[in-house]
Amino acid sequence: MIATPYSLPMSVEDYLLWESQQELRYEFVDGRVFAMTGGSLSHNDIAINLLTALRSTIRAQGCRINIADAKVNISSTIYRYPDLVVSCDERDREAIDAISSPKLIVEVLSPGTEALDRGEKFKEYRMLSSLEEYLLISSTDLNAELYRRREGRFWLYTAYQAGDTIRLESVDFECLVELLYEGVSF
Repeated sequence: MIATPYSLPMSVEDYLLWESQQELRYEFVDGRVFAMTGGSLSHNDIAINLLTALRSTIRAQGCRINIADAKVNISSTIYRYPDLVVSCDERDREAIDAISSPKLIVEVLSPGTEALDRGEKFKEYRMLSSLEEYLLISSTDLNAELYRRREGRFWLYTAYQAGDTIRLESVDFECLVELLYEGVSF
């Protein structure tokens, strides 16, 4: 999804109150608000394919899985909307406003957001001590990339292409990369 900046700076409290009354979703970064605009059909199909594949596994673990409209509270000044988020933290199971302790975050890459998802957002997501894996899925070709946290600040990178099996250790799940692209046209 593409983020469009909103010009007025505001406090976190003002953002949370204001955004709850809006029709669109808005990310919040250091007092700046960014409207989230719609993604492509392939972007949406990929996110739904992953949600569908993961949902029963996640629910069986007593975890929470959300897509697109669930914001993640990264810090006292940053709220983001990933394409998919999983949390097994007890506090997040009953959360109303935002997920605060995700173990898996997924972004479906679009040409307009790829640099943001790989750069600034990943830098922010790494601040979450609960985050174990960050999955990036291309919406323009059959390609996925996984960053898996190891000890401390070390992240292991794995690239996936056609024929590969994606293994998400954080939620004990695996699938062929092609499953993410079922019904998707490029």
